Amino acid sequence: MTPLLSKRSLGLVAAALLAALAGCSGGSAPPKATAPRQAAPAKATPAGPAALPGMPPPLDPRDVYAADRPNRLSPVVRDFPSRVYVPNTLSDTVSVIDPATYRVVETIPVGKHPQHVVPSWDLKTLWVNNNQGHTLTPIDPRTGRRGKDVEVHDPYNLYFTPDGRYAVVMASLDREIVFRDPRTMERRHTEPVPCYGVNHADFSADGRHFVVSCEFSGELLKVDTQRMKVVARRKLPFDGAMPQDVKLSPDGKTFYVADMTAHGIWALDADTFATPRLLPTGKGCHGLYVSRDSKEMYIPNRGEGSVSVFDFTENRLTKKWWLPDGGSPDMGGVSADGKVLWLSGRYDSEVYAIDTTTGRQLARIPVGAGPHGLAVYPQPGRYSLGHTGVFR
Repeated sequence: MTPLLSKRSLGLVAAALLAALAGCSGGSAPPKATAPRQAAPAKATPAGPAALPGMPPPLDPRDVYAADRPNRLSPVVRDFPSRVYVPNTLSDTVSVIDPATYRVVETIPVGKHPQHVVPSWDLKTLWVNNNQGHTLTPIDPRTGRRGKDVEVHDPYNLYFTPDGRYAVVMASLDREIVFRDPRTMERRHTEPVPCYGVNHADFSADGRHFVVSCEFSGELLKVDTQRMKVVARRKLPFDGAMPQDVKLSPDGKTFYVADMTAHGIWALDADTFATPRLLPTGKGCHGLYVSRDSKEMYIPNRGEGSVSVFDFTENRLTKKWWLPDGGSPDMGGVSADGKVLWLSGRYDSEVYAIDTTTGRQLARIPVGAGPHGLAVYPQPGRYSLGHTGVFR
């Protein structure tokens, strides 16, 4: 039995019939009247922010490391000799290794307490960060010659904005992030920071912000690249946390942060900067290095002499490689062909060469005292974001 129609429904039916009759020709029967359907509201899709002006457009929006494929060297660096540059913090030198022979071929005197060897944004210079000497030592990677030191106060680490406009000095003891001219290193802007031990960083996929680790207060900072301002601060949810290296995932959705006392990596949403989750890797987790195919990340655990391997697709650790006779694998980089992972042995005055397919140790090379942020150079990529070689 057909239910009785309400007054509102009867009105709608009558209106529909009148409209139908007015639009019909001849004596054909009018179509069956139906109540009008409400259209579903369209879902609003917020447009993502435009990339940082002046930043080279990504080769692949799904992979920030698409320019880092094996042996895809920029014309700028194609003729540079392949070398591994090792800053020896306690020896005030840089050991230069020929990766073909696994031998030190030169030792370059630099300033006091060199921490990292950093490729410039334009790929033409290597900068040695002498943080206790308050200088940067330039090295010409084409010739291996040392240039004249440039005065820069407390240069613990060095980065470059994705547009190449600024060098970014992590002045750890000064509690400052200092934006400088990328060539002359003249100061352009100083941003005081509310944490202790500003240290390592990486940039978002659009280049508009970067995340900085604060080693001595267990915090992370979010910095607006254009405004050169700290816009957010987060305390890591671990008592005594000591965040170290920072690396963006290939898809640009996650920042990973190595933590030396939490013994693992924090996974932090790149957009929301929400509370991160911890993935245990090993004692003294310190560095983060992405494979040439963007599928894996190598994670040296300095406190136990191992390297963990994280699979981005599976979102989990899949392998763990142990150094024979132990060691203290710290910071480094991947060879241009992607076949060798180079790491400094921070407490053992040595450098390790590790096969990235099998995890087998290929060489153990004696260097100076306190080797730290070594740079493998040249590497694939169009420009450098700094540190020991973060390329896009």
